[in-house]
Amino acid sequence: MDAEQIWKNVSIGHRAGFLSGGGRMAEAILAFDWAGTSIGPIDTWPQSLKSVVQMAALTRQAICLFWGKDLNMIYNDAYAPILGAKEAGALGKPAQEVWSDVWSDIAPIIEEALSGRGTWGENMPLTMARNGYEEQTYWSFSYSPLYSDDGTIGGMINITTDTTAAVENKTRLENSVSEANDQIVRQSKLDAQQRVVQRKMAHRIKNILTMTMAVVSQSMRHAGSLEEAADTISRRIEALSNAQDVLTNARFEEADVALLISEVLSPHVAAEGRITLSGPNVTVPAQAVLAMALAIHELATNATKYAALSNDEGVVNLHWTTSTDGAFRMEWQETGGPEVAAPTRSGFGSRLMRRIVPGYFAGTGESTYEPAGFRYVLSGSILLDEGNETNARPAS
Repeated sequence: MDAEQIWKNVSIGHRAGFLSGGGRMAEAILAFDWAGTSIGPIDTWPQSLKSVVQMAALTRQAICLFWGKDLNMIYNDAYAPILGAKEAGALGKPAQEVWSDVWSDIAPIIEEALSGRGTWGENMPLTMARNGYEEQTYWSFSYSPLYSDDGTIGGMINITTDTTAAVENKTRLENSVSEANDQIVRQSKLDAQQRVVQRKMAHRIKNILTMTMAVVSQSMRHAGSLEEAADTISRRIEALSNAQDVLTNARFEEADVALLISEVLSPHVAAEGRITLSGPNVTVPAQAVLAMALAIHELATNATKYAALSNDEGVVNLHWTTSTDGAFRMEWQETGGPEVAAPTRSGFGSRLMRRIVPGYFAGTGESTYEPAGFRYVLSGSILLDEGNETNARPAS
């Protein structure tokens, strides 16, 4: 479809009045007594101002205009939440009064825009008091001059995006990776005391880095957004970090199953009392600890989001057994939750449970979606030679 055809399709019925269909703020702008401001009544506004106000009102991006000698504010529906508690009475008020808490930060940028130079800021930190208390926020925005009908600058337009959540998620991710790296350095110094321990430690570090890179790579690949990826990676690395704490206390040889599971489940405070653990005192080799930690984390996360732990009645029975020949079996059984069904798309979590984790036990992993609830069974061995680690790596 070419541009001419598009115009033919949309041209009929688009001769509505000023701000028609512009939403709540459009109605508020029409009802406001602009005669009491330096802008003056709407019927005296220059056509250039009306045009940009019309555009802003019909736009879903957060937009605010500062116009006239007092820089009175005009904003659209998408911008209103940015004001927080300040939104009451903000329309038509001078910008310096509304944004007095950050005025020293934005005044130079406003001055530049009013001098005829557009500006751009990315993830700019601002400490705002828009809800009666100070909060650290981050913004990506542009300030651009607006011209009146006579060609002089009459005000400016602010097009903005709140990037606070994205910046905070990125910071948490960087901190998590930094903490993991610090942990590796401490482990290296500790194990450097003996050559044999140093060799083992180098092997452990390689495993940690391999798994961390796989977690980051696969989580990024299957995430719907950067924010989702950051949150998923942060939580998975937290599970790895908890497993590393258990390994540290065990001198990186092996880890107690019950202690490992308890540490990994500790962030899931809402599930307290609803996950029953049972099984003999048994340890798993170091090379399998990180894989098992990720498995428990994925099972608890999925149960909290979609299955037994997503309602008030569901419970989980986590039971493990072992035998003298090293055979190991762990069963995660959910009951009382909502009806479950096999996922239609296989992501990193599915491959983790089906292939990666069982590989560290030279065994199998089976997920079933039964009427009673979701069930996962890990079967394998905990008597693995050091060389088995090379065949039990997470696929990228």
